[in-house]
Amino acid sequence: MSVIAIENLNKSFGAFNAVDNLNLTTEDGEFVVLVGPSGCGKTTTMRMIAGLEGSTSGRISIDGENVTEYSPSERDVAMVFQNYALYPHLTVYENMAFCLKVRKWSKQQIDAQVRKTAKALDIEALLERKPSALSGGQRQRVALGRAIVREPRVFLMDEPLSNLDAKLRIEMRAEIVKLCRRLKITTFYVTHDQLEALTMGHRIVVMRGGVAQQIDTPQNIYDTPVNTFVAGFIGSPPMNFVNAEIENGALVGPGFKLVPQGTVADALRNRAGTMIAGIRPEHLSPQLDEVKADAGTVKGRIELIEPLGSQVMIQVAVGRNLVSAQFERGPEVEVGKEIVLVHRPNTIHAFDSVSERSVLTPAN
Repeated sequence: MSVIAIENLNKSFGAFNAVDNLNLTTEDGEFVVLVGPSGCGKTTTMRMIAGLEGSTSGRISIDGENVTEYSPSERDVAMVFQNYALYPHLTVYENMAFCLKVRKWSKQQIDAQVRKTAKALDIEALLERKPSALSGGQRQRVALGRAIVREPRVFLMDEPLSNLDAKLRIEMRAEIVKLCRRLKITTFYVTHDQLEALTMGHRIVVMRGGVAQQIDTPQNIYDTPVNTFVAGFIGSPPMNFVNAEIENGALVGPGFKLVPQGTVADALRNRAGTMIAGIRPEHLSPQLDEVKADAGTVKGRIELIEPLGSQVMIQVAVGRNLVSAQFERGPEVEVGKEIVLVHRPNTIHAFDSVSERSVLTPAN
């Protein structure tokens, strides 16, 4: 196991800042997910950790040792790429054994290590095949095996599941999480898929424009996003945002009244004017009983209905806004009909209309 410390890490390409002042320290065996849209700096960060890309400034340490100027081979990290990067002319066994041969392990040591790793990944029957004879999932396992066989200090995975179909992605992400937990190797995992980030990471680094917007546990990022970008990026379907006025502790606008509770209500107590109100679709559901006078409601016309099996998602025109709601199938809904939605208690988010930062986020 290893502790990775990233201090004030920067990478510039001319006037463009690909990574801007990143700071992060892992725990032993932690699974850290870097997530964000294309061009946000997550892959550049991964390449700097691996030593494939030099940093403009800052420091990278592994177990207290400054490796910033080390070559990739000196850092003892293993990387799994999006395209697997298997040698097509070598068998699975030879692909996995290659790095051990470079390290001048004995034949007996190589054979034992390759077969032990193949057993752990359930690819023992594939050892004599070449990559062209493997399915996408099997190639993914071989790529993981080639990284694992080295017993590196750090795993670096750059969107390793993006070439797989949806069903296999779900299966493989579960396998990767279980494997890394069993091996207890510190892992950095890059993805643009926020669902992968939520289900796989011990901690998530949400990046935008080279800047880490929030570094926290998946649950904390979902429950208390620091700004509208994080709130809108993490969660599927994304959070609804509406411009609202503060009136008697509620956030109100044409067709809606949202009633914050708890810490959000406390933060709004001494505020006035316009805010950005946020509510997740899964926290809205149709009114079934008489609504209390002080309850939060969203009223509008149904524009779209999307059946999701046991659930249904609808889009509702509320004033000039389009608000999504996702709830258990039950009440019949119909396009063009008026509907009243109620929100769950303590699920309202509020963001400053200028900075777009959450009212719960301390000012810089």
